[in-house]
Amino acid sequence: MFRFTASLLVCCFVSTTVAQSNSAETADLLEPYQAKSREKWEKEIAKLEARDAEQADPDDAILFIGSSSIRRWEDIAVDMSPYRTIQRGFGGSKYSDVAVFADRLLHPHHYRALVVFVGNDVSGKPEDHSPDQVEQLVRYLIGVSRAHRPNAPVLLIEVTPTEKRFDAWPRIREVNARIREVALTTPHTYFVSTAAFYLDPEGNPRPELFVEDRLHLNADGYDLWSTLIRRRLDEVFRITDAFDAAVLQSETAEAIAVEPASN
Repeated sequence: MFRFTASLLVCCFVSTTVAQSNSAETADLLEPYQAKSREKWEKEIAKLEARDAEQADPDDAILFIGSSSIRRWEDIAVDMSPYRTIQRGFGGSKYSDVAVFADRLLHPHHYRALVVFVGNDVSGKPEDHSPDQVEQLVRYLIGVSRAHRPNAPVLLIEVTPTEKRFDAWPRIREVNARIREVALTTPHTYFVSTAAFYLDPEGNPRPELFVEDRLHLNADGYDLWSTLIRRRLDEVFRITDAFDAAVLQSETAEAIAVEPASN
């Protein structure tokens, strides 16, 4: 009895220590961004929370979060059909902003998959984030989703090449490469390749896919985007459904194998 009690106390101590360590690491990661993000975006997040309170989520919906390309997607429900959608984008947010508000963005929703697009971490300004920073923030966001919805795949959309920020395209490509690496090395996480479709044969952004600001997608741009995202979702669900079927078959076979023989 004493040995069992001691073992239980050790397990509780270890679990508490790990939780405290993870909490401290999270605080250290987000601390440089907290004040600025909350000052800039608190009102927008409050508006999204008001929508959460007023609107019931569709069953098996895909949650889309991120920056203005998500927020401005007026026809997302039609474009992404037959997938049902939850749209929670806000302004010109960066991965740091999405990470700071990750709990409040994700926890109200029971989504089938999470789709993320954030396009503002590199724009050619001194305050741009490095690939290392973006990787840390992306991994944190995936962790929040995994803790909340363990079986929901996470899809990371490639940052789009645009005329307005094409001077920064080499650095944006570095961020895209790092996001792809995160997807390749993280279970149940997938990269959505889109950039090549927005470049012409000479490697320049296709102006016919953008509105006048040369930064945001127009209707044709969204049509193309939705086709690529739907295609990737189809692939991901084929993979996950096949895996779930294989696990179920294996568990059933094991259960049959251990059944006692009837007399």
